Amino acid sequence: MLADTLAAIRAADPVAIAEARAFQDRLTKPRGSLGMLEDVAVRLAGAAGVCPPPLPAPAALAIFAADHGVHAAGVTPWPQEVTVQMVANFLAGGAVANAFAAQAGVTVTVVDVGVAADLPDAPALVKRKVGYGTADLSRGPAMTVDQAVRAMEAGIAVARDLVAGGARCLITGDMGIANTTASAALISVFTGADPAEVTGRGTGIDDETYERKVGIVREALRVNGLDAGPLGSSASEALRALAAVGGFEHAALAGFILGGAAARVPVLLDGVIAGAAALVAAALDPSALDHCVAGHRSAEPGHAAALARLGLRPLVDLELRLGEGTGALLAHPVLCAAVRVMHEVATFDSAGVTEKPV
Repeated sequence: MLADTLAAIRAADPVAIAEARAFQDRLTKPRGSLGMLEDVAVRLAGAAGVCPPPLPAPAALAIFAADHGVHAAGVTPWPQEVTVQMVANFLAGGAVANAFAAQAGVTVTVVDVGVAADLPDAPALVKRKVGYGTADLSRGPAMTVDQAVRAMEAGIAVARDLVAGGARCLITGDMGIANTTASAALISVFTGADPAEVTGRGTGIDDETYERKVGIVREALRVNGLDAGPLGSSASEALRALAAVGGFEHAALAGFILGGAAARVPVLLDGVIAGAAALVAAALDPSALDHCVAGHRSAEPGHAAALARLGLRPLVDLELRLGEGTGALLAHPVLCAAVRVMHEVATFDSAGVTEKPV
């Protein structure tokens, strides 16, 4: 499934990009006056291969949930069972992501890809468990390469199912206590940044825990042989790094991104966990990024490093650090507005409005 998905991904269409840019310049507004909204609409035209691009609605949020063995290293004060409890909260509609999704008219699907417990059936729960949490990444690989690929294919399958069900925009969500530690490790590997530069305070930790967290990320890179220099460009190296220091939800999100790209459906990225996953997806096929939009910039320092490496500009910056897909959900109406301009705003010719002299 992974190989077929990668084979189906196409880069942005340069003809559609040129047409969209020229079309933007004919709309009844000063050229460039909508700033980044013009750029993102042009980007979606290139990704879809048509101008104007399809409206990115309806949208579907997928929250991939998993646990992390590194939790035992004391990187967060939150107990691991909070992952299970928050999954139940999502399914009951009581989380911030549910509130933001309702505001934006976005469906919510929760995917168990690696929660360390058996979850009861629920209408909005998809069970694609690869394992009961990862191993401790600071003592060796968090998962095997086979497990990483299986988790990626779980994400691909979810993307395919949501698109087949009518979704025209996919939104990334995540849940997993200690997953910012794995994110920092992945971002450090794929960007070459020092762990201290990309490790944040996650759900809110004191100075002592933060120093421990940075040390754990360093140790994870050392024991897994990922501290010797820049990561190579081969797919096998990217998969090995993902398996060594990633989480099941990171792998599933990477597959989710690739699945959206293969379907030519825009993928709206959330925060630092999604940023780490996007680095993996881009390492496997850089063209996948043509189909991604950064919903927001997280307050986690690693997210800024990930966005810089990916070359993505966030639509909003509200100093969020919650995860769950919350920042991307807030950005979805902005994304829709950017595309709606191309569908509904008149051109100078059609409206009989005189253009500014060249």
